[in-house]
Amino acid sequence: MVERVEGFCSEAEWKRAYREINQFERQLIDFGTILLKFWVHISKVEQLRRFKEREHTNYKAWKLTDEDWRNRGKWEDYEAAVEDMLLKTSTYGAPWTIVEANDKLYARIKVLKTVVEKLKTELE
Repeated sequence: MVERVEGFCSEAEWKRAYREINQFERQLIDFGTILLKFWVHISKVEQLRRFKEREHTNYKAWKLTDEDWRNRGKWEDYEAAVEDMLLKTSTYGAPWTIVEANDKLYARIKVLKTVVEKLKTELE
């Protein structure tokens, strides 16, 4: 996504990447890998709240960079790239799980439940 939004590659190259990702994941699955993919989504408002909180928390401030703030200005571009990526790389064998993460506790529980259910299904 970064390559697409920031113009580090051509449209043909990032479209080719979708096929390559799907092929690679298919190989992993064919070799017996249990593959889970999570997209952790927060809203623009929640991201801003977290950024401001992080800015004023000494032990977290180092995590926030000028690049993070700059990328917020491209929210819509990243959003379009994410939607495209989710559609093009979600397959029967390797579907994306979208994690609604405005609430961190809810997000953590959803991820853990998803992992447990997938392992339970695959290992039975």
